[in-house]
Amino acid sequence: MRKYHVYGIGAALVDTEIEVNDHELSAMGVEKGLMTLVDETRQQELLGHLEGHLVHSKQTSGGSACNSIVAAAWFGAKGYYSCKVADDDFGQLFLSELKSAGIDADFDSERDSGITGKCLVLISPDAERSMNTHLGISAELSIKELNEQALADSQYFYAEGYLVTSDTGRAAAIRGREVAEQHGVKTAFSFSDPGMVSFFKDGLKDMLGSGVDLLFCNEAEALGWADTDSIETAIAEIKKVSRSFAITLGAKGALVFDGETLHEIAPHAVKAVDTNGAGDMFAGAFLYAISHGYDYRKAGELASRAAAEVVSQYGPRLQGPAHTTLRQSVLGS
Repeated sequence: MRKYHVYGIGAALVDTEIEVNDHELSAMGVEKGLMTLVDETRQQELLGHLEGHLVHSKQTSGGSACNSIVAAAWFGAKGYYSCKVADDDFGQLFLSELKSAGIDADFDSERDSGITGKCLVLISPDAERSMNTHLGISAELSIKELNEQALADSQYFYAEGYLVTSDTGRAAAIRGREVAEQHGVKTAFSFSDPGMVSFFKDGLKDMLGSGVDLLFCNEAEALGWADTDSIETAIAEIKKVSRSFAITLGAKGALVFDGETLHEIAPHAVKAVDTNGAGDMFAGAFLYAISHGYDYRKAGELASRAAAEVVSQYGPRLQGPAHTTLRQSVLGS
């Protein structure tokens, strides 16, 4: 029995969500639906434009892989998270929220001075999220932040595609995959964002190596990876780099491939108000289920249901008790 169900690595960000309209996105020069890396000055400029707008969520720990590991933990998985935060208030907030979720991390090492990463999430009326991320010290995430002993004692290693934007972060994800392979730990990756596929495909290929056990992506990322408008062609291309996968289709549900069978996962009809965190929740719920012995269809059903719940509210996470209700409703335990 391994100590951890899931070992994750990714950015450490503190999120703020603000409601905007499409005209404002255009006026501010924000590319809708994508994650855009910005510096501190640009982030403050955007906040200046948005003064007086409705803030939908308190500042909270975030980052794609972090959201997934937190979701898995709330469903009942034991997790470890590798990241890099600064010796500032936001860094302390981030680590304290990991600890509150029952996730292990490097809590005791001395932290460097600097700025902990921050993400400004702009939510438009169609529920689309446009992220403006200042990575801060998270851009310096490197192999040094890996805990290879904890990784080797895990069922799954999970890395976010956003790490591809940093040379040191990409190297850490690659090293993590190599350590996982050496110790029989299953490897799981996420493409994270269509922009990562469009602009960093070669780096993503390096991260995936000769192939991983499980890949998460949405429809746009899958089509972008294969440079096609055919989901069948995209599936064929993804099979070349991953032994199994989950492709989320938004309101159309999801496709889950377990290595032998492609399962169509039915959607759950909800009124979407905020898509931020939907893919992260899907991955976290899915990783919880397969690390606890459930098959890919059941994992897909839980993940699809959980993602639907997230988009029906503001913020990328559910409250703790909601995970228990969902788990019991879908999995019966």
